[in-house]
Amino acid sequence: MPPIVVVPTYNEKPNIEALISRVLGMDPAIHVLVVDDQSPDGTAEIVRRISQDSPRVHLVSRSGKRGRGLAGITGFQYAVREGFDPILEMDADFSHDPNDIPRFLGASRESDVVIGSRFVPGGGESGRGLHRRLLSRAANQFTRTLLGLPIQDCTSGFRCFRRQVLGSLPLHDMFSEGPSIIAEILCACKARDYKIREIPILFKNRNLGKSKLNPWKLIVVLLNVVRVALQHSRGSISK
Repeated sequence: MPPIVVVPTYNEKPNIEALISRVLGMDPAIHVLVVDDQSPDGTAEIVRRISQDSPRVHLVSRSGKRGRGLAGITGFQYAVREGFDPILEMDADFSHDPNDIPRFLGASRESDVVIGSRFVPGGGESGRGLHRRLLSRAANQFTRTLLGLPIQDCTSGFRCFRRQVLGSLPLHDMFSEGPSIIAEILCACKARDYKIREIPILFKNRNLGKSKLNPWKLIVVLLNVVRVALQHSRGSISK
């Protein structure tokens, strides 16, 4: 089955058309699934127009409660149901470089989960101030330590899963509505002893659009990581 890239979006009109074009150009078999969270800027309309001319572009327009985690879960469920393999996820704002996709696909042939890591040799961040870089490292270290994950970059949203991995996880029972879904899924993968590999990436700060992360959202993310740890300690995640 062909690979697919899941892209959760909210107000990504300035980026989405160029991103889709870049991703499709990485592999003649690759598909793109945009999961849009009721973007008022018309992101979904752009994707819908593109999909009319390209059978490799798919759109799910969500209704109800918004959230990065909820959108990601919806995308994974769609990809598993439709038989795509492997299944990648990346951000829409070019902070993740589409040129890295072939490396993910190659690494996924020998690993169950591939993480794009800023914190392994060869990885890094670009365009961010010192304060934001320190904050990212602190949040990652907090997550890594609390959950006992043997992964250097536990908060990376650029990752790739084999279909059987996501198909085995209790996605419908996961509670993270925001970015903490990354840690929740990694915890579930670790509990099932899946082979996880990190490859270096350069994370680039967005040039267009606005970041959705603010101090309050960061606090919510960290609180949800604590909740993941509590669930994990009770064995709920391993079911």
